[in-house]
Amino acid sequence: MSEPRIIKKYPNRRLYDTVDSCYITLEGIRKLVTDAIPFKVIDNHTGEVITRSILLQIINEQEEKGSPMLSSDLLTDIIRFQGDALQNTLSSYLEKSLKLFTDQQIMLRDQLLELPPDSMPISLFDTLLKNNLQLWQHWQKNLLPSRNNETDKE
Repeated sequence: MSEPRIIKKYPNRRLYDTVDSCYITLEGIRKLVTDAIPFKVIDNHTGEVITRSILLQIINEQEEKGSPMLSSDLLTDIIRFQGDALQNTLSSYLEKSLKLFTDQQIMLRDQLLELPPDSMPISLFDTLLKNNLQLWQHWQKNLLPSRNNETDKE
């Protein structure tokens, strides 16, 4: 694995990407995360590694937009575990659970890609929709005209 990209945070709260030699936004750092590019955020004034703080800011921004992923109950429980003897256990459990979830998603995606195109779930769904549409059209054609004829007579 290559050395992590260094992002410097300056006192004016701006973030500077030392690899691309330009300022970067929280959204830009989020893109680094989603692209699996390793990085480290360092406070330029103190030299302290503040990556976790920046990641928490990104999570907070994302949670305020659209549909939150972390429920109030989950956040409350996490706060309750902070400082508790089981804090490390919970942290390890959450990390392993997320890793397992991610691995299962990758495995499912890989299995779906190995299926022949005719058997892809989207193809099955498409076939189901076409069959349902044919049944609906058949029902309309055979049942509704008799009802329409009755209303024409009135």
